[in-house]
Amino acid sequence: MTDHYDALETREPAEREAALFARLPDVLRRAMAAPAYANLLRGTDPASITSREALAGLPVLRKSELPALHKAAPPFGGFVADKPGSFARLFTSPGPIFEPEGRQADPWRGARALFAAGFREGDVVLNTFSYHLTPGGFIFDASARALGCAVIPAGPGNTEQQFELIEAYRPVGYSGTPDFLKILLDAAAAGGRDVSSIKRALVSGAAFPKSLQEEMKSRGVEAYQAFGTADLGLIAFETPAREGMTVNEDLILEIVKPGTGNPVAPGDVGEIVVTSLDPHHPWIRLALGDLTAALPGASPCGRTNMRIKGWMGRADQTTKVKGMFVRPEQVAEIAKRHPELGRLRLVVTRAGEADAMTLKAECGSPSNALQGEVAATLRAVTKLGGAVELVGAGSLPNDGKVIADER
Repeated sequence: MTDHYDALETREPAEREAALFARLPDVLRRAMAAPAYANLLRGTDPASITSREALAGLPVLRKSELPALHKAAPPFGGFVADKPGSFARLFTSPGPIFEPEGRQADPWRGARALFAAGFREGDVVLNTFSYHLTPGGFIFDASARALGCAVIPAGPGNTEQQFELIEAYRPVGYSGTPDFLKILLDAAAAGGRDVSSIKRALVSGAAFPKSLQEEMKSRGVEAYQAFGTADLGLIAFETPAREGMTVNEDLILEIVKPGTGNPVAPGDVGEIVVTSLDPHHPWIRLALGDLTAALPGASPCGRTNMRIKGWMGRADQTTKVKGMFVRPEQVAEIAKRHPELGRLRLVVTRAGEADAMTLKAECGSPSNALQGEVAATLRAVTKLGGAVELVGAGSLPNDGKVIADER
């Protein structure tokens, strides 16, 4: 059995990087044909964006902003130059956010993820993601068909009818949430239904803890995880190495400090920012609001692309203190004004019956004067008073959290 989907997956990392950034200027030109990108990237020379350093100088577009932008300029917020009729399918996700599906083969880039999970041409796949208005069902449907699989478009729920389909078509693969896979297996065991044909699964959309992974394996199903969004499709996926998730081809993934567009130090936890190279629907530095960290070295499975640890929480840690919003961007502004500080964490608690906050800041040379200066900056930036605690370098957790609400 072939171990890799194609030769792209085992390229030298430098070769991949050169190929991605050679394509990026043309994708930027296509993006800037849309009015919203033309405004966001005003003054950018696409020909000059040929490295990660240059890309990091462009502004981020936050996914959390998309609902308001799409509502103000439907359907795509002015970020897509092509007309809706040029796409194959048109979806909506809560927000609303409107997503088009391209006409190319494997428009959501999911065939690689299925292949890594053991799916092969000729397999029958039970797809239980929803097909109703949102793209989830079609992401995995299109990906499986691009791989050469036959798809049962089951959607979620209706377990009795699903058992009939499984017993008739004998699917070897499952795609859906891990929760619904467990529901199916449990209901089949309780009702004496035969679902033993299902041997492998690609799951997404919910937590898949180690305990559940082991349970699936004990019941004869090798299940792998994928990380994706309705905007971008499959971003990263687990491989037989079971060491993090490998980033998909044709994407440039950055990990940045929450509230900024600045890349983190290698290994640090930060927010996922993705640039896609689809000329018909490009995303330029889309900040997803999800946290992860990069893993060092190459995967034992032979794939050479960047690996991430998977989903590690949310980057949007905005909270209210004494009735006022405090945002990660404000913590980043404090760090910018005090470059002598290292990692920062704003801890929000209750003191008596009132909100209280303490800014913990790593510092190699603490002093009362610096503590007072940082406290003044904290008040100036947040319009709220708070304590400042200067701590030793490396003493704060590397978890990407810049605001910890402990109330």
